[in-house]
Amino acid sequence: MSLDESNIYLKKLSLDELNGNYVNWLNDKEVCKYNSHGEIEYTKEMAVDFIKSLKNDKTREVYAVYLKVTNEYIGNISLQSIDLKNNNAEVAYLFGEKKYWGNGYAEEASKVLFKRAFEELGLHRLYFGTHVENIAMQKLGEKLKFKREGILINAQYKNEKFNDVAIYGKINK
Repeated sequence: MSLDESNIYLKKLSLDELNGNYVNWLNDKEVCKYNSHGEIEYTKEMAVDFIKSLKNDKTREVYAVYLKVTNEYIGNISLQSIDLKNNNAEVAYLFGEKKYWGNGYAEEASKVLFKRAFEELGLHRLYFGTHVENIAMQKLGEKLKFKREGILINAQYKNEKFNDVAIYGKINK
């Protein structure tokens, strides 16, 4: 399945993405500064296992984000913890090609993913959590009309300390 917007397109994450920088992103301290990755060395074998685990997993959909013009793989966007009973899911981002940060590609990818979540899966609510110091992610959430719902105190252990996590939610209206 391929989903697209004007500058990017999404395709389900597959073993093809291992030919790019995917594994390197998960070992890059700057890319992983605020997420759950980067604490241990991520290997190609781990990536293969993860990608294979997605095949029959109804609770996760991970998409590779590609630039249309160059066909370059620049990141991932996903629905995680898909809960069809409660009609909600978590949105997660991993944009590893730093030269493209700040160009609106995560926003475009989000709009495509939201169509999938709200129109095709019939979800009612999407949410994400981010380190309270991750201002870029919070600004993205606000652009995408997520509402800040609160702070989880000491909810993430990263860089040898506990960190607060800001929670954002978006209702399908």
